[in-house]
Amino acid sequence: MLIAGAVCPHPPLLIPAALGAAGSDPPGELRKVAAAAGRAVAGLAAARAELLVVVGGGAAEREYGADAAGGLHAFGVEVTVGAGEPVLPLSLTVGRWLLERGGILNHTGVPAGGLPVLFQEVPRHTAAGDCLKLGRILADRAPRVALLAMGDSSARPAREAPGGPDPVAQDYDEEVAEALAAADARWLARLDPALDEELVVAGRAAWQVLAGAAGGRRMDGRLLCMSAPYGVTYLVASWEESRRD
Repeated sequence: MLIAGAVCPHPPLLIPAALGAAGSDPPGELRKVAAAAGRAVAGLAAARAELLVVVGGGAAEREYGADAAGGLHAFGVEVTVGAGEPVLPLSLTVGRWLLERGGILNHTGVPAGGLPVLFQEVPRHTAAGDCLKLGRILADRAPRVALLAMGDSSARPAREAPGGPDPVAQDYDEEVAEALAAADARWLARLDPALDEELVVAGRAAWQVLAGAAGGRRMDGRLLCMSAPYGVTYLVASWEESRRD
């Protein structure tokens, strides 16, 4: 059963070593994104879950153990997150880095606080119904499950109109942000996969896995950050069990 959720983006520059200096902070507006992501992950760590699942888009549907490593080599950066051969896609690589930064995993994949962790890759263009089904399956893996959904919102302004307004992308981002703030799983479940390509959205599949994991349960949501420093919209949100009657 899902008892806590979070949404974080996965820009490679969140990882300080990507800048060439392990002690560097993320540049500019990304500092706000990194700080908000840290708060979201801390919320998952505090939820007293029995399993933490990190879900992110990739090329195939695969499950990885807590010891799986990722890297930024595809971006020309010789950075590995974790120990061993990098196998995680970018989304889960950044997700793993967030867990290490938050003290949930150590470098070798041993849960630092005793919280079991698994990584779930989902094809980025998976149909909505299949994402929702996967979410329900993951939520049934333990009595108390926390889920971290990794994914960026629209990147079309960065690709097609750098520095210029894109009303369609802006409307999409704002609607997703509102749904995350309200923990509105039903709204997220209705997102159209056909817009992924048009609006260059990397997070829709992971968001819908989170929606499926919620399974109609009432959750309280908070939008911790919405920023688009490079023409890509980054959203950070936190969900927890509802305290409402």
